[in-house]
Amino acid sequence: MKAFRRSLYAWYRRHGRRLPWRDRPSLYKTVVSEFMLQQTQVATVLPYFDRWMKRFPGFRELANAPEGDVLKHWEGLGYYNRARNLHRLARTVNAMAAIPESPEAWRELPGVGPYTAAAVTSIAFGALAACIDGNVVRILTRIRADGTAYRDGAAAARALAPLADALLPNERPGDHNQAMMELGATVCFRKRPLCTTCPVVGLCRAGRQGDPESYPVLAAKPTTRVGITRLWCRRGRRLLLHRTSGTARRLAGIYELPEPVHLGLAAADPADFGPVIARRKRAITRYRITETIHRHPDPPAQKALPDDSGLEWIPLDQLPAITLSGPHRKWVEELVAAEGNIPGKPGNPGDGSG
Repeated sequence: MKAFRRSLYAWYRRHGRRLPWRDRPSLYKTVVSEFMLQQTQVATVLPYFDRWMKRFPGFRELANAPEGDVLKHWEGLGYYNRARNLHRLARTVNAMAAIPESPEAWRELPGVGPYTAAAVTSIAFGALAACIDGNVVRILTRIRADGTAYRDGAAAARALAPLADALLPNERPGDHNQAMMELGATVCFRKRPLCTTCPVVGLCRAGRQGDPESYPVLAAKPTTRVGITRLWCRRGRRLLLHRTSGTARRLAGIYELPEPVHLGLAAADPADFGPVIARRKRAITRYRITETIHRHPDPPAQKALPDDSGLEWIPLDQLPAITLSGPHRKWVEELVAAEGNIPGKPGNPGDGSG
C-alpha cells in the first residue's frame, strides 16, 4: 500500500492536469466543480465553470442570485437538479455561522451524497474520507483482479469502501483522492487502458495478467428506447415553446418544444401533426431517445392558449434570454437558421403578432 501511494502521488504531481479548480483551490471552487462533474466530463465542464465563476464567484453571490439566473448559467450541462441543489447549498452555507468540516456533516447538506461529501472535505479540509466513483471502482477491481459480479457501480463502491479507506494516506488525503480520479480519467480507461504508462501497473494484478478490460464485472443494464413527438409552431418572429412546471421532478422551469398533448392533440392522428422536419437522437443514462419534430400546420394564436398550459409564444430575439434544455437549444437554433426570418416562409404567416 505504501508503494502504491508513493507511486501514485509522484505520478500525479508530474502529470495531473492543470484545472481551474486546482489552481488556487478554495472550498467554493471545489464544491462547484464536484457538482458540475457529476455525470459530466471535464472537457464539457471547463467553459461552464469559467462562466459560472465570473457570474457567481462565491457562496454569497450564488445564494443571492435568482433561480432563473442560476439555471441560465447551467443551461447545456443537463441534470438541472444539480444546479438547484447547488443553489440551495449555497444559501445554506451562506447562512451558517461556521462551515462544517466533516463528511458526515456535509452529507446533511442539500444535494450532497457520500462521494461529494468525501471529495469536498478531503480536498478542502484534509478529512480522512476516501472518494469512490466509477473511476476508482475500476482501479480497485483491476488492482485485485476482482471478478465479483456487482449489481451496479453503487454496489461495487460499497463493497470496495474498505479497500479504498485502507489505501487512503493520513497526509494529503485530498491529493490522493484527486490522483485516483485522475488515474481513472486519463490512464485507466474503461476501454483500452494505457497500462504501459500506468504508474502502478506493477502493483496491478489485472494489468500484469493483460486483461484489465475484464474488470469491473457489472450487471448489464437494459437499454430502453423512447420516442417523443415534438411540434414546431412558428408565427412570424415568434416560436411556441412549452415551459415545464416549476414543481416537476425533471426540467422544472425549463423550456422545450411542445408535445402534441400540450396542445390537446394527444389523441389526434399523427398525420395531423404536420410534416416531419427533423429527427434527433440523444441518450440519457440507459435511455435512447428519438425525438421527431413536426411542423404543425395550424399553430394556435396567443389568445387561444390556456393559462395553465405552460405554452408561451417567445419572440425569436428573446430566445437567448430564456433557459432551454441543451438539446432543444441546439435544435431550435438549427431550425430557425434553416428557415430564416423571411416573411411568408412556411410557419411564418402574417406579421408575427400572433
